[in-house]
Amino acid sequence: MEWFYNLEGWQQALIATSFTWALTALGALPVFFCKSVSKSAFSLMMSSAAGIMLASTFFSLLMPALETGVDYAFLVLTSGFILGGLLIIVTDIVTDKLRIFNGNAKKKSCAVMCIAVTMHNIPEGLAVGVAFGALAAGSGVGAVAAVMLAVGIGIQNFPEGMCVAFPLRANGMGRFKSFFVGQLSGAVEIVAGVIGALAVTFASGILPWALSFSAGAMVAVVCSELIPESFSEGKIKATVGVIFGFALMMILDVAFG
Repeated sequence: MEWFYNLEGWQQALIATSFTWALTALGALPVFFCKSVSKSAFSLMMSSAAGIMLASTFFSLLMPALETGVDYAFLVLTSGFILGGLLIIVTDIVTDKLRIFNGNAKKKSCAVMCIAVTMHNIPEGLAVGVAFGALAAGSGVGAVAAVMLAVGIGIQNFPEGMCVAFPLRANGMGRFKSFFVGQLSGAVEIVAGVIGALAVTFASGILPWALSFSAGAMVAVVCSELIPESFSEGKIKATVGVIFGFALMMILDVAFG
């Protein structure tokens, strides 16, 4: 791994976000073999992703943001968190007002999921990029923490690829197009990651803002999309999934972070 840490920050971010995108594409890949997954399995995947994202919010995003030692941390983290949440809320409101989906609840639901997942992947990619940019610049972010942030986001990207591709396929979209849209939702992380790594070179103070912003976006997506979808099929299985996902991400962050 020494060769990796010797790369420029933007190159590390490029590789890390390519990994997170690859897991999104891997999650969308099964759409070529089946048109849908069972409601029970889908609910478990969604709830597990929710647990992973909730744990990542604290262990991989807010804690590293706090540890940067920024002045008025309570204000910076709170502001970034609220702005991240507002991004997803505004996205939902705008999508809800799109008249093109009037009278077609399924298509509207698909559109909301696609846009919400894609939009929240932007701050996630930015957070990964800024973390590696800060690592390369020696700004206080640990190597393991940066890697585990990318791993954690990558893990929760896998069911996200399915969450986008399968509803599209179930609504009549072709296999290739469903896969293409599903993986595309994660491809935005690559662009955002490189931008984040380059940005921290010129403004290292963006790190706590970017991390807390991503945390807010994560919580908003979990509350507006993942939790309602997973718990609609039964709260016991969904609760097990959330606990499992949270515990998995907590183990990764605490043991290796």
